[in-house]
Amino acid sequence: MDILRILIAIILPPLGVFLQEGLGKHFWINLLLTLLGYFPGIIHAVYIIASRPAKPQL
Repeated sequence: MDILRILIAIILPPLGVFLQEGLGKHFWINLLLTLLGYFPGIIHAVYIIASRPAKPQL
């Protein structure tokens, strides 16, 4: 599942972070980074996905 999230993060970084963390501070940071530059958004998204375990889905 992380591979799919990383692929989504490369295409649309905020969506990848949203799928990993939800609508929290990391999503908004990533949205800002993506608006300021596409590559900082990708780097942040991949870092968030790779460094944190997925939150359980209810």
